[in-house]
Amino acid sequence: MAQSDDLIIAGRRFKSRLFLGTGKFSSGASLEQAIHSSETEVVTVALRRVDLSSTEDDILTKIDRERILLLPNTSGARDAEEAVRLARLSRELGGGDWVKLEVTPDPVYLLPDPIETLKAAKILVKEGFNVLPYINADPILCKHLEEAGCATVMPLGSPIGTNQGIRTLANLEIIIEQSNIPVVVDAGLGLPSHAAQAMELGADAVLVNTAIAIAKDPAKIAYAFKLATEAGRISRLYSNSGISTSKKASASSPLTGFLEEESRNVHGVI
Repeated sequence: MAQSDDLIIAGRRFKSRLFLGTGKFSSGASLEQAIHSSETEVVTVALRRVDLSSTEDDILTKIDRERILLLPNTSGARDAEEAVRLARLSRELGGGDWVKLEVTPDPVYLLPDPIETLKAAKILVKEGFNVLPYINADPILCKHLEEAGCATVMPLGSPIGTNQGIRTLANLEIIIEQSNIPVVVDAGLGLPSHAAQAMELGADAVLVNTAIAIAKDPAKIAYAFKLATEAGRISRLYSNSGISTSKKASASSPLTGFLEEESRNVHGVI
């Protein structure tokens, strides 16, 4: 991929457009292999699952923080107050100024709360955080978050952990068309083809966790997602998106000429 096509978020440059979540992996070794084969440069971790102040935390030891952005998330927060408290705690413990903002009060479908998410985003942006909010695929909410100063928006493809793929297609198209900040499709991507579809739509990146973590071979599937993400991006940039479709077949090679002449020779026409 050309240098000029690097992804830039809050002034930081990334070559990879595949973000990786760290939940549900069977072991630290499995996570480490997936990080390596995916070549991801952004890894998100739940603040409730890691000890940022410890150099021996099993998850943190697998992440090369010189190369990879550690993106703490506020998973488990039920309202803006809890999310802000978690983000501040992360900063105090050395987690830095980046935060994936998650506010999910619904215990069944884990859908984000748009009102509390926007409220927390405004507070955290004012406090100097680079805020990457996980949200429903709501174009109006995305514009409010952009105006609030968020570094990205992260609309869901389908409910988190469901592997249903992109069920929010129409809204994602509007979000991507209107957004002036990177759009990262997050949640619900269960197959590499889902990642490719998101990138072909024009997403700037995708985040995948469950589909890789619970795969028979997480490292191999992480590699497949890497390739799919790259393929979708290349397709978006260089395929003919305005190509017309037709119900009738159209040969890509001439149907007359050489074969017709050979047939006529065989039958003694010439």
